[in-house]
Amino acid sequence: MTDYAKLDAWIDAHFDEEVQFLQQLVRVPTDTPPGNNAPHAERTAELLKDFGMEAEKHAVPEQEVKDYGLESITNLIVRRQYGSGGRTVALNAHGDVVPPGDGWTHDPYGGEIAEGSLYGRAAAVSKSDFASFTFALRALEAAARPTKGSVELHFTYDEEFGGILGPGWLLKQGLTKPDLMIAAGFSYEVVTAHNGCLQMEVTVHGKMAHAAIPTTGVDALQGAVKILNALYAQNTLYQQVTSKVEGITHPYLNVGRIEGGTNTNVVPGKVVFKLDRRMIPEENPVEVEATIRKVIADAAAESAGITVEIKRLLLANSMKPLAGNQPLVDAIQKHGQAVFGEPIKAMGTPLYTDVRLYGEAGIPGVIYGAGPRTVLESHAKRSDERVVLEDLRRATKVIARTLSDLLA
Repeated sequence: MTDYAKLDAWIDAHFDEEVQFLQQLVRVPTDTPPGNNAPHAERTAELLKDFGMEAEKHAVPEQEVKDYGLESITNLIVRRQYGSGGRTVALNAHGDVVPPGDGWTHDPYGGEIAEGSLYGRAAAVSKSDFASFTFALRALEAAARPTKGSVELHFTYDEEFGGILGPGWLLKQGLTKPDLMIAAGFSYEVVTAHNGCLQMEVTVHGKMAHAAIPTTGVDALQGAVKILNALYAQNTLYQQVTSKVEGITHPYLNVGRIEGGTNTNVVPGKVVFKLDRRMIPEENPVEVEATIRKVIADAAAESAGITVEIKRLLLANSMKPLAGNQPLVDAIQKHGQAVFGEPIKAMGTPLYTDVRLYGEAGIPGVIYGAGPRTVLESHAKRSDERVVLEDLRRATKVIARTLSDLLA
């Protein structure tokens, strides 16, 4: 029996255990916000200990977390050393996730199984890859028994806020510097590039007044409407800008939250909205931000008495392929085709992730893991998020085989 067949057989024999592991992870909420994620890290470390894996717990200082707008973060590193020489390969998945919202037909924290899928918030993105990476590593040690190199598991809790206190914090503290890395993703493509993201909070100030005498005030909402219309008009221009990266189309701007005013009978004196600007890899983030600020300022100037404050919430650079990622791409494509029975394309994604932080540290990486063909199919960030169990099983095999090649 070949090493690949031995790896596959071990994963098949322990798949029920892998599913139970994922269920346990889904049942501990990691809604971000509020971002009280240390309890999940503690539970993950307990479960890993049952497998003979010691997880280092790296708690981000409480004040640093609170200043960031979250409650608690403990990042985990599991280090497995197999001998001198060889590569260090890191596997990173994030445990934090957006709150479940409404419309679920399954308990978002139940880990329920129905029609071949496991349901729950983060079941697909990306607690499924806590499971796939952990069990790929266990299979590697049980069946392939590498004699050189090492593997690290990085389980972090800050992807939804940009990763600065997740992988960014581990890298900044000098706690890790792998040669290659694979981050949580989906099973039918290996992602080598992704969009960047700029998020901003815009506060539009006017002057409150009684609705019976509106001329004594300055309507902040009317000012905000002009600004919003100017921003939305940018989307028409963005459609003329095309990325050369397969899987990525053009930039896009979205306003995802707006609030303001005090009562129905009061001219609103303040309106606040938050925008999200996706940047294709070819764009310059500095120029993008400068343009957005100018569009807002020019639109605000059209309304007498209106002033604006603009606060940058997040600037996540795009992920661009590093030359050294080819061994990852080659191995995943080879084993993906063998296990899934179809080609695994190397491409980009319009999402942004914290994988870019590894790239910025000079560590070549790709995105690959357990999940369907599209984000839409996974229901990530929507009700009834799920992972197809057969995708989980097969992705675990692809990762285990890939590790075996990289450490050979």
